[in-house]
Amino acid sequence: MNKKCVALTEEQYKESISLIRSGFKLDGVSIRPNPRIAAVLVLQACLGLRLGDTLQLKMNSFIKDGNRWRLDIKEQKTKKIRSFTVPVEVYSFVQQYAYDFNIEKNARLFAVGERQVERYLNFVFTKMELPLRNYGSHSYRKYFSVKVYVESDYNIELVRILLQHSNVSVTQRYLNIGSKQIEAALASTAGNLV
Repeated sequence: MNKKCVALTEEQYKESISLIRSGFKLDGVSIRPNPRIAAVLVLQACLGLRLGDTLQLKMNSFIKDGNRWRLDIKEQKTKKIRSFTVPVEVYSFVQQYAYDFNIEKNARLFAVGERQVERYLNFVFTKMELPLRNYGSHSYRKYFSVKVYVESDYNIELVRILLQHSNVSVTQRYLNIGSKQIEAALASTAGNLV
């Protein structure tokens, strides 16, 4: 992907998922609802996975580990093994999705390709009047990373670990942010000047 994707805001995330689930009209053309693509993007936003890794998930990718669920995947891009606990709400969402679409444990959860997801998102982002050069499926992974960063009191190391970046400077560039101290200094200075 050559475009420089930016993170969705909370409102943009909710609006995009709502549009995908309900369908909409764009320039007089009806765009049908697509619950499969909505589910793919919800998982990206909840787990921080890349689109290709999300599309490879199967029901048996989720492993029962005591009284919790774990996801062990090998990332397509980096070939790194990523193992992490999946929130119960996310596992329940996936389980309900598999039940609704009659998907067997060893079958891929999503019968869609990356190009199909991106093409559908182009319609969604056009409807939302967002510039296509800045928004795509990766905006959902970035939404996840920014949300974790803010909700963890700006713990960039946590975000680095979750995204499997090699060092913090990669994560800072990814998030397009400086350290918490830099952000605080800039905010404080700006607050005193305006």
